Amino acid sequence: MIYYLKHNLHKLNWAMIGNVLGMVLIAQACLMVLPVIVDLIYQEGLYDSYLIVIGICLVLGYALTRKRAKVNNYFAKDGMIAVGLAWIVVSFFGGLPFYLSGEIPSFVDCFFEAVSGFTTTGSSILTEVENLKHATLFWRSFTHWIGGMGILVFILAILPKSNDRDMHIMRAEAPGPTIGKLVPRMRQSAMILYTMYMGLTIIQVILLLIGKMPLFDALCNTFGSAGTGGFAIKNTSIGAYNNSYYEIIITIFMILFGVNFNMYYFLLIKDFKQVFKNEELRAYLGVILFSIVCITINILSMYNFDVLKSIRLASFQVGSIITTTGYSSCDYSVWPQFSKMILFLLTVCGASAGSTGGGVKISRLLIIVKKIKLDIQKLLHPQKVEAITMDGKVVDTEVVNQIMAYFCSFIIIVGILFFLISFNNFDFETTITSVITCIGNVGPGYGLCGPMGNFSMFSDFSKIVLSFAMLIGRLEIYPIIIFLSPVLGVRKVSKSFHTRNKEKYRLCISSCGGEYKENNE
Repeated sequence: MIYYLKHNLHKLNWAMIGNVLGMVLIAQACLMVLPVIVDLIYQEGLYDSYLIVIGICLVLGYALTRKRAKVNNYFAKDGMIAVGLAWIVVSFFGGLPFYLSGEIPSFVDCFFEAVSGFTTTGSSILTEVENLKHATLFWRSFTHWIGGMGILVFILAILPKSNDRDMHIMRAEAPGPTIGKLVPRMRQSAMILYTMYMGLTIIQVILLLIGKMPLFDALCNTFGSAGTGGFAIKNTSIGAYNNSYYEIIITIFMILFGVNFNMYYFLLIKDFKQVFKNEELRAYLGVILFSIVCITINILSMYNFDVLKSIRLASFQVGSIITTTGYSSCDYSVWPQFSKMILFLLTVCGASAGSTGGGVKISRLLIIVKKIKLDIQKLLHPQKVEAITMDGKVVDTEVVNQIMAYFCSFIIIVGILFFLISFNNFDFETTITSVITCIGNVGPGYGLCGPMGNFSMFSDFSKIVLSFAMLIGRLEIYPIIIFLSPVLGVRKVSKSFHTRNKEKYRLCISSCGGEYKENNE
C-alpha cells in the first residue's frame, strides 16, 4: 500500500493564522496601555508614541480577525507558522515605541531590544539604561513578563471558546520536550497556568516592597524574575542596590520560576507524590546545589573568606544563569575560570521544561544521558531489553528521537550562527558566548558582552542574526524553522504495515494537515 501526504501552500489555513495574528495584535495593543499609564504618572511625554502603535495594532488586528475562516480547525503546521509569525509581529510592533519616541534611534536596535524582551533573553544594546524614561523601562521589563508564559497562551486563557486544536499553539509556544493539558479543556489549562504565574508574581512584588524597594523598581525587577528575562533598570543590574535581602528574594523566585509549573498545580491539588517522584525537579535542584557549593569554595579567597557573602553571590548567579534570567549581583566575569565554566555549562543546561526558563532543559539532558547509558548497555549486552523511563513511566521512542534531533539541530544552528557572528572579528570568548547566550535566552555572556557589557558593538547584520537566534531559542527551533522553510509540493511516503496500524498513520498524517489517500499496489 502507498500513502500520499500533501503539503500544499494553499492547504494552510491562512484565515485562521490571520485570526490568531489579529488577536495577538489586539492583545498587544491592550497591554501597551500600561506603559501609557506609567508615562502619564511620571509626565515624561512618551505616551503619544505608544498611542500611535496601539492604534496601528488595533486597526490591523481588527481587520485580520474580521476575515472568517471557512474551516475552523487548524493543524500542527498551521499552529507552528502562526506562533512563528506572531512572535516576529509582536517583536516588530513591540520595538516601534522605542523608535518613535527616540529613546533608541536605530530601528534594528529597537527590534533587537524587543525580541530580547519578549523572548526573555535580556541581552541589550543599551549602554546607559538609567538614562531611559520610566515608560520605556517599564515596557522593556513588562515584555519579559508577557513572553515568559507566552502571549498566545495568554490569549488562550482569555478566549471565550477554545478546542483541542489549540494544543498545536500551546505545544509550539510552551518550552520543553512535551506539553500536556493540566485539565481536559485547553482554556482551563491556560487559565490555571496564568493564575499561578500571576500569583507568584504578586507575592514577589509584595516581598520586595516589604524590603522597602520602590514600587516601580519592584514591578520591573519582578517582571524580569518571573519571565526569567533579566532586563535591569540599573546599569549594574541588581548589584546596584547592594542589598542582601533583595538578592535573596530575587534568587528564590528566579529558581521558583525555573520549576515546571505542573509541579505547582500538583501542589495545589495536594498530589504531593507527583512532585516528589519528579526526576527533573530533583535533578534541577541537585544541579543548583552542586553548582553553588563548587562556586562558593572557588571564590572564597576573592571575598576574604566571607562564607555568607560567597554563598549569597554564588547562589544568585547560579539561580540567574540556570533559569536563564541573566541578572547579576556582581561582575562574575572576573571570577576564576572554574566558576565561569560552571556558569557557561548552566547557560546551555537551562531550567525545567514547562517553566519560563530557556536553555536545552533539564528533562532533555536527562533523557539524552539515559539514552547514552542504554546504548552502552546494549553494546555490552546485545540481548538485554530495556527502555528509557522518566518518573517511573516509559518514554516513547519517538519522543527520544525528537529530543536527539533537537539537540543535534541545536548544535548545528549554534555552529552556523557562530560562523555568521565571527565576521565581526571579535575575540573567541565574545563570539561564542554571544551566540550561546542568545539562543539559550540567558542575556549576558563573557568578554565584550559580559555582565558589565552589552551588545551595542555588534553590526546590524549580527544583531539581526542574534535576534533570529533568540527567537529560535524561545520557540525551541521548530516553529521558526518551519516558518522559514520552503513549502513542498507532494510527498509520497511508502509504508508497509499491519492493518491494526492503519488508524495510527491516518491520525499522524491528519495532524500534519495532510490528505490521507490509500491505493493498493
